[in-house]
Amino acid sequence: MKKSLLNAPDKAEILARLQSLQHTSQRQWGRMTAHQMMCHLTDSFVGMMGGKTVSNKSNFFSRSVMKWVALQSSLTWPHGVKTMPEMDQEIGGTPPQEFEQDRHKLQQAIARFTAAQRDFAFVPHPIFDAMSEEEWMIWGYKHCDHHLRQFG
Repeated sequence: MKKSLLNAPDKAEILARLQSLQHTSQRQWGRMTAHQMMCHLTDSFVGMMGGKTVSNKSNFFSRSVMKWVALQSSLTWPHGVKTMPEMDQEIGGTPPQEFEQDRHKLQQAIARFTAAQRDFAFVPHPIFDAMSEEEWMIWGYKHCDHHLRQFG
């Protein structure tokens, strides 16, 4: 079974890993600090819930092949893939403020994203386009896992 934020143990794992993240956690790759990464994840969840404008770079290849590889295969996501400018904390993303408050904002975003009764509709993913609830929850897990692995 694929790891997913719909599965309580998988969601608890992500939240525990997020809780163990420190301001001083060192990245294994990329440019983001641990604090910027939390803001990036929050922006990503908020954007997919319609609370932040997200550009669209979707095409046939990304909606089919890339989407399947990213969500259905057991491959880990590659390092160094450019994010959308509005999700990049050095360009248009939300700048870090206070570490614990930003951690709490991310926890709240995950809770809202995974709520049984949603007060939003998912917007099209900027690369994968429309996704089912199952795909969204796999994406949420894999996106968090990717960036939490970035910090050990």
